[in-house]
This record gives sequence, structure tokens and C-alpha cells, in this order.
Amino acid sequence: MSLTTELREHLAIANLSMDRFRELVTRLLSYGVLFRDEDRTEPMLYDDARRIEATLAGYLEIAGFQLHHDVNAQFFRLYAPGAVVDGLPEDDLEPVPSLKARVSTDFVAGALALRFLYQEKLNQGLIDTQAEVLVSFEDLAATLQTQLKRPLPPTTLERMTLLADLKRHRLLRYASTFTIADEDAYLAIRPTILGVVSNSALSAALEADGAIAPEVSPTREVPFEEVGSQE
Repeated sequence: MSLTTELREHLAIANLSMDRFRELVTRLLSYGVLFRDEDRTEPMLYDDARRIEATLAGYLEIAGFQLHHDVNAQFFRLYAPGAVVDGLPEDDLEPVPSLKARVSTDFVAGALALRFLYQEKLNQGLIDTQAEVLVSFEDLAATLQTQLKRPLPPTTLERMTLLADLKRHRLLRYASTFTIADEDAYLAIRPTILGVVSNSALSAALEADGAIAPEVSPTREVPFEEVGSQE
């Protein structure tokens, strides 16, 4: 029996089409994460992925990818071959260079600051039912300055672009009406940050005294791991 035939049989049991399976795989490869509460599309995709979780994970595993499901926070996260992630078993695969792309130092610093703030709030028990923590833009700016010795981008446009990039990688969530000038507006740091910045990477960055190099991430869209580590 071919893999395709076997896959069709598994999908038939779950009453899902091959086109739907391809859509799920494409979404995961494109964004690296699938949140149930992200938009109008993802709740249905998440629910379908959950119905065929074992099948989906098995087929991605053939290509060396790890599919992690956080049941409490209701999201799936895809890790590229060779990823080292706190709390997940290590694989023996080498990272694939062709799955990597450069990210800016500002993005790396921003992700590290989010990880620091998330851990700080987590230790204080200040976490909501979605496993998110709320911080202000000033909190982010202060953490960059005091903990990472890094300034924010100089202009408002560049700062909003940085926030948008962090949001696109599903590390951050904020309202469409959010503005930096609004002191009462909050940013929600998502639990996916734990799989993007490891404890060791954060510790190394805090000791680096502001020295942060551009890093690589698996594929242009799949969120990266070991942010801040030196290669």
C-alpha cells in the first residue's frame, strides 16, 4: 500500500479530503503555528488538525519536522529538523541550511525581550487563561534597554514595523487600534515565545552586553528556535 493510499484511508475515517490535508500542511509550513483563536480561518483549521493529529504529525515527521500541540493554549507549532526546544525531545537530525533565512537584530532583540518579560510574569503568576501575559510598550522598551542593552528602532514607523513582524510570527498579539502613544494599550505575549527563545539562548543574550547578531530561522515564515545563540 502506498503512503498516499494509506493517507487517503486515514482522512476518510476523519471525513477530511486530501485538499484539506494539503491546506493544513501548507498553513503549518507557511506560518509555523496554528492558533485556534487567531482569525476566522484558523479555528476550523485547528479543529481539523486536531482530528487527524497523529496522521498529520506522522507525515510531517517523515520530512524531519516535529509537530507540537499545546492543548491548553490551543495551538499547534511546527519545528524544523534539528530544532532544539526546551521541554521537547531532541532529534538527531542536522539543521537544513536551505530552510533558513536571516532575521534582523531588532527582531532578535525584540523576541529576547518578549521571552524575558514572559518568564518574569510567569514567575509572578501573572498569566491569563490563554497562557498569555500582558505588557505595555514601555515594558518592552525598558527591558530592551536595561536587560539587553539595546535601544528601540529610532522612528515610530520602525517600531510599529518591529511589532508587526513579531505579531506575524505569532509571538505577540495586539488590537488593530493599538498605538505606541496609548499608555493604556497592552501587548499580549503569546506562549509560542517559549518555543522560540530557549532558556540557554536568553541567558547567553543577557550576558552578551548588547552584542546580538542577525540569526537564522527555519524557512521564511516558520518561527525560529535558539534565538540569540551564536553560530
